[in-house]
Amino acid sequence: MKSDNYHDNQNKNNIIKLRGIMSTLPPFCKIFFRGIEEYTSTRTRLAYAYDIRLFFEFLHETNSICSKIEITEFPMSILEQLSRMDIEEYLEYLSLYQKEGKEITNDERGKARKLASLRSFYNYFFQNEMISSNPAALVPLPKRHEKEIIRLEPNEVAILLDQVEAGSKLTKKEMEYHKKTKIRDVALLTLLLGTGIRVSECVGLDITDVNFDVGGIKIRRKGGYEAIIYFGEEVEIALLDYLEERERIIPAEGHENALFLSLQNRRMAVRSVENLVKKYTSRVTSLKKITPHKLRSTYGTTLYQETGDIYLVADVLGHKDVNTTRKHYAALEDARRRQAANAVHLREKRDWEE
Repeated sequence: MKSDNYHDNQNKNNIIKLRGIMSTLPPFCKIFFRGIEEYTSTRTRLAYAYDIRLFFEFLHETNSICSKIEITEFPMSILEQLSRMDIEEYLEYLSLYQKEGKEITNDERGKARKLASLRSFYNYFFQNEMISSNPAALVPLPKRHEKEIIRLEPNEVAILLDQVEAGSKLTKKEMEYHKKTKIRDVALLTLLLGTGIRVSECVGLDITDVNFDVGGIKIRRKGGYEAIIYFGEEVEIALLDYLEERERIIPAEGHENALFLSLQNRRMAVRSVENLVKKYTSRVTSLKKITPHKLRSTYGTTLYQETGDIYLVADVLGHKDVNTTRKHYAALEDARRRQAANAVHLREKRDWEE
């Protein structure tokens, strides 16, 4: 059996899920998804599909006209029959609704993302002159209040890695697993903290993606493109220790190339890494909810504090737009600007009390 390629398998799974959702949508939606296929990832199209289905479910549930028609029979003309008010009511509905017996809420970020999906959907048909009006374009995106960056302080990073090595605060049962996974866990967390890569990029790594000659790893970014991310000495030592152990492990069939393996000797999943991070960080700080993404923020913050180069941080983190990076680290930029107030001296200091 051919070894798995994580990213190819993810794409296949996304395509299968997308086809399943498409079967529940109006037929004209296929035009949209075919039209955006060339410049979007399968993950993006799947996210669009979930959001668009939710919009149609809202219409079927609340709109007097749409409630009489099955979603799969909605005509394209429904899009231009809706008004700005209909879409504003949809955003209000997103604040709190029931789905499959569960109560679901959305803050301004969730609403903004779903409106952005709807705008893209409407825009496609409007620009291709398939509909004559575009009410989605009239609705402003919800104002997003920037949240404080949650990250680990330098002393907390050191305590965390010490804890991963020692496992002293783990339960008796967790310690049994820790004996088997310690070297892997140290390597994985050191890599996340030392490079700022995303958790999906981490679990997608193959052994052949690690190149000690140049001190870098080859990763597949969110947009599908490949990039080389360089690592320092601490990451190198942790990876070499783990690879020495990894050579003695017989991977499950189809997982021979995977860098990080689970106890079942299969490629680790994103959820497994999330649980791993939660297990260790909860012993270090009870006041912060640390996720793999927060480890990424920790790296980005440290890199920016050390270099002051927002363009470098954007490049290393894989942000296509530096404004995305600047938005995340706005507070740090403000602190640096404050330093500028006393950085430049116009005249030599005088003894003003003379």
